[in-house]
Order: sequence, then C-alpha cells, then structure tokens
Amino acid sequence: DRVKMPVRYDLAVGLDKGFKVTKNTPRPKKSRTRGTLYKRTKFTRDLVRDIVGFAPYERRLMELLKISRDKRALKFAKARLGSHIRGKKKREEITSLLQQQKQKKK
Repeated sequence: DRVKMPVRYDLAVGLDKGFKVTKNTPRPKKSRTRGTLYKRTKFTRDLVRDIVGFAPYERRLMELLKISRDKRALKFAKARLGSHIRGKKKREEITSLLQQQKQKKK
C-alpha cells in the first residue's frame, strides 16, 4: 500500500514555500573543466614527445620497469614528481608506452 504524497500548493511556509518557478540551469563553470584533455593539447604533447624524446628520469623509470621493479619505479617517480598520485600516473604512462613498443616490435 503506497503512501500518497500531498499535492504541492503555493504556501507561504514550509520546505516548498513561495512562488513556483522553472529552475534556472546555468552553464558549468570554467573551473569544472580542469584536467580534460582536448584534441589540440594532445596533438601538441604528442608532437613534443616525438621531437624531444624522454627526460632522463623517464628513461631511468623505463629501465626500472623493464627489469620489473615496479615498486622501486614508483618510489623513484614519487621522489622526482613530488606526490604519490603523480608518481602512480607517470608509472602507468611509462608502462603503457613500453607495452605499445612491445606491440610494435611484434
């Protein structure tokens, strides 16, 4: 047996008091889009990576990951990048790059 909710009226008191109006939905703030990867940014980063190559610490990370020293690689990345989350992200990035290189060799 379902309980019926009371009909809403234009009351002056209570939770739903006041004149009923349509909800205004503003555009999301620019600060909400932080961190999203756009096509142009991705293209630029890929281009720079192709031309410049890897930083010395990234090459060392690769070596550590090749000999399957994942924990040591994380500690190293963490020390270089300044935070645990950044270190994890970089380790995942380099791991995926190494996997792509293996796929290309086959």
